[in-house]
Amino acid sequence: MGIFRNLFADPQTTILQALYSLPAILIALSFHEWAHAYAAFKLGDPTARNLGRMTLNPFSHIDPIGFVMLLLVRFGWARPVPINPRNFQNPRRDDTIVSLAGVSVNFLLAIASVLILYTYIAVGGRNDVLITILDYFCIINLGLMVFNLIPIPPLDGSHVLENLLIRTVGPRPFVFLSKYSVILLVVLLFAGRGLLQTAVGSLRYAIMWVVEKLFEFLRII
Repeated sequence: MGIFRNLFADPQTTILQALYSLPAILIALSFHEWAHAYAAFKLGDPTARNLGRMTLNPFSHIDPIGFVMLLLVRFGWARPVPINPRNFQNPRRDDTIVSLAGVSVNFLLAIASVLILYTYIAVGGRNDVLITILDYFCIINLGLMVFNLIPIPPLDGSHVLENLLIRTVGPRPFVFLSKYSVILLVVLLFAGRGLLQTAVGSLRYAIMWVVEKLFEFLRII
């Protein structure tokens, strides 16, 4: 199976990469789910807060399979925060906001990691381990963001797509997606991993290009 080829071909490197990724995974998952819970709370739904899920404690949010997938292939998921849309004043709009809150925070964390990385290098930092960890921090957050934007249940993108289109296309397509979501996600991870990696790589390159130009501008002034 190609998705685990590197694990068996070079387990030492895979373990080292997993260790470098671990801080980023714990932080990315924690902030992703906290953002969902906090957005829901601010929009009138205290369900996640009442269940102790409005927290940055990663052990409240880790899904074992999603966590392992993030360690091994850079794409994965957390344990979904419970949301009760009946508590929202505008259920479709507010559910969309809550769904986008997690990926938005991951995007901001990715930008922050690149800013810290360039600042560290600009002041003469040369610790390869720290540089690698910061780079993985960007990659993991972008991977979590891209994967969760896929419109397959229970990922965030499915909530956004359903809220936007259910009045137009009706519930049948979303019932189909829910029924076969596990199969679709497995196929995606095995067959579509290259596309996901390309998306993450392109976003990473774009962020680094913008930050690099920003630092060049700051040096000029």
